[in-house]
Amino acid sequence: MTMTVPDAIERGRTLTVPALRAVVDRLNPRLRHIVAYHRGWVDAENKPLTGSGGKLVRPALALLSAEAAGAPPEVGLPAACAVELVHDFSLLHDDLMDGDRERRHRATAWTVFGADGAILAGDALLGLSVQILLEVEGDPARRAALILSAGIQDLVRGQAEDLMFESRTDVTVADTLQMEDGKTGALLACSASLGAVLAGAGDEMVDGLAEYGSRLGTAFQLIDDLLGIWGDPAVTGKPVLSDLRSRKKSVPVVVALEAGGAAADELRAFLTASGESTEAELRHIAELVERAGGREWTTAEADRQLEACESVLRSLSMPAQVEAELLALARFVTERDS
Repeated sequence: MTMTVPDAIERGRTLTVPALRAVVDRLNPRLRHIVAYHRGWVDAENKPLTGSGGKLVRPALALLSAEAAGAPPEVGLPAACAVELVHDFSLLHDDLMDGDRERRHRATAWTVFGADGAILAGDALLGLSVQILLEVEGDPARRAALILSAGIQDLVRGQAEDLMFESRTDVTVADTLQMEDGKTGALLACSASLGAVLAGAGDEMVDGLAEYGSRLGTAFQLIDDLLGIWGDPAVTGKPVLSDLRSRKKSVPVVVALEAGGAAADELRAFLTASGESTEAELRHIAELVERAGGREWTTAEADRQLEACESVLRSLSMPAQVEAELLALARFVTERDS
């Protein structure tokens, strides 16, 4: 059963979308078109669409972060825009690096506007993300910009490791979790803490919210790894068995490799082979991963990370309603649609 969209996401969308549009309007017209297309605001001919551009989970976290520190959500709005711009930067570049031709059931930006356009649009968003934080007066804004910049470095580190893993044969579960902590956890840690930073919160609150976001990022990526093998294409927007088709060393696969035995040997041979596999072969490999414990371990680890999120939140002093909304958002983000 699909969970109800949390109120925090609906409120966050109402606040963030107009501000995001205003920020994107600063771009060169060509780059503005690419970004607006990527976000689902316009089509390839630049005709307006009714889409709001995804769930906007990261902006919702940033606004709740400000409220956790006792400030109005509007205080976190520059952070909400900044983290969403970084997210779009990463998606524009990631789609190109992975060769993905569809996102959210639409052609990806690089397939419509070319690789150069997607790269430049992502670069422009990255610059804007830090700029809009530094346009806020006061030391908290500078602190927020420094934290976001460090988070971007961690995100890029995770992306680089993900690419390097393609040619490595010695990737461990610990390696993969560290990679995913950067690739996904770093930006969610920023999303969950930067609103509090702008609100002038102390280290305990900021660090606690960052840990919540990082744990949530790990749980989210683990669920994404599960969906990359066993997810419903109607939900994921990607072909069935997509991660196996690309021979990606996701957590379930690496867990299965570390388990050893005949299944691991066959899986290792598959990962080092070349050429396209048939649907029957991919289904067989998925069965091997499951039989070796990859699916069960990944599911359990996602649950452990989500429990850690809840434990961190309960250790912090914040309004009860905000804590409840952060918990609801965590459960929503890690909902399993398969």
